[in-house]
Amino acid sequence: MISNKTFDEISIGDTARMSRTLTKRDVDMFAVLSGDMNPTHFSDEFSMMLLERQKVSGHSMWGGALISSLLGNDLPGPGTVYRSQQLHFHGAVELGDTLTVTIMAKEKRSEDKTVVFQCRALNQRDEEIITGDAIVKAPTKKPTGDAVLLEDLRYHPRRAFQDLIEKVREYEPLVMAVCHPCSRTSLEGAMDAAEASIARPILVGPAERIQKVADENEIDIQNFEIADTKHSHDSAAKAVELCRSGEAAVLMKGSLHTDEIMRAVLKRDTGLRTELRVSHVFIIDVPTYPKPLFVTDAAINIYPNLEDKVHILKNAIRLAQSLEIEEPKVAILSAVETINPKIPSTLEAAALCKMAERGQINGAVIDGPLAFDNAISKEAAKIKGIQSRVAGEADIFLVPDLEAGNMLAKQLQYLVDADAAGIVLGARVPFVLTSRADSPKARLASCAVAVAVASAKRQGKIGGGAV
Repeated sequence: MISNKTFDEISIGDTARMSRTLTKRDVDMFAVLSGDMNPTHFSDEFSMMLLERQKVSGHSMWGGALISSLLGNDLPGPGTVYRSQQLHFHGAVELGDTLTVTIMAKEKRSEDKTVVFQCRALNQRDEEIITGDAIVKAPTKKPTGDAVLLEDLRYHPRRAFQDLIEKVREYEPLVMAVCHPCSRTSLEGAMDAAEASIARPILVGPAERIQKVADENEIDIQNFEIADTKHSHDSAAKAVELCRSGEAAVLMKGSLHTDEIMRAVLKRDTGLRTELRVSHVFIIDVPTYPKPLFVTDAAINIYPNLEDKVHILKNAIRLAQSLEIEEPKVAILSAVETINPKIPSTLEAAALCKMAERGQINGAVIDGPLAFDNAISKEAAKIKGIQSRVAGEADIFLVPDLEAGNMLAKQLQYLVDADAAGIVLGARVPFVLTSRADSPKARLASCAVAVAVASAKRQGKIGGGAV
């Protein structure tokens, strides 16, 4: 039930209190909603330069918003109307600080049914951060009926990639062989990874051509190693050789055709083959889903059979584990959630589930066949009578074929504004397979994913020669 305190019910001295810890997500959300993009809230460097603070602080009015929420939700509660607010700010709120906000009724004005509240906010060290007075018109009647359901009032800022990049910065930067970075986009992708301190690129390609691209686009590559080659085929062979010898831990595609570098990767004697089939995974940060989605395979295996799907699934599970998802939940997608002999993907889904049950596929909770709505929504699964640990909580979508996966990934990107990173697995080293249409954020996230996988392999978190 909704509750409030009417003007007549409020007594001098009545108080309400709440505590809230400032997170990076709070800062991002407040910036989006308020439009206040002051860089001192996002960059330690700007905070030190302009404010002489060691690290970023939250928006001052974030604390003011907490006072507003107390007045509107608790005391007086629903029906409250602001008349005025006077605030004094005595200190900054840094990330991780916990503000305890208290409001206390100190004056009632019968002529206009307003109440004056004393407002105060202290941090976890009992330091005074905000003081002031709020004048509100208190409600004069009680609400009736049940509370308004707000389950659908959600905001999911896309933080998955940024969180991943920040996490990977904690690792030692690994050497990344960047194959044929002879375009602005591919060269900038390598530079972004270096600038973010997540990788140390070796630029593999014709030195004069790389330098020309750098000069034309004012990109400083003076401090980067260049492995000079004659042409794109030579670049592919050299980049793979660097990875095969252990000089590089990550491979990244530049401005050559995918089939050129894939031929070099898959050569039986000189490539990067392992016991697993090579496959691709999209890592997609969807604004309306609370965690990243892994979609596989949407780029390499066109019509995979059951044996191929075992490899594709094992690759995706290892990827999730390397990103600290200990037991990923896998939805094996089809058009329906029942087994239908006329739809081969449902039979393969059933077989994969039985293989997991018998220990042939480990490390994940697997269910299928599941239609997309059942995989993504607990409510949809419940309506159809499906009892599943995966429904509504899937981490990995194993798609029937490349066409279905590619359409799903592109729909999420272009219809719901999702961000997508991509990586190729199953070879000796992770392989960043970028597209010309990828945003800088997506390219950097793809590099971060590859570095996370390579680091997990080196630390023994994922086994085998393949990643």
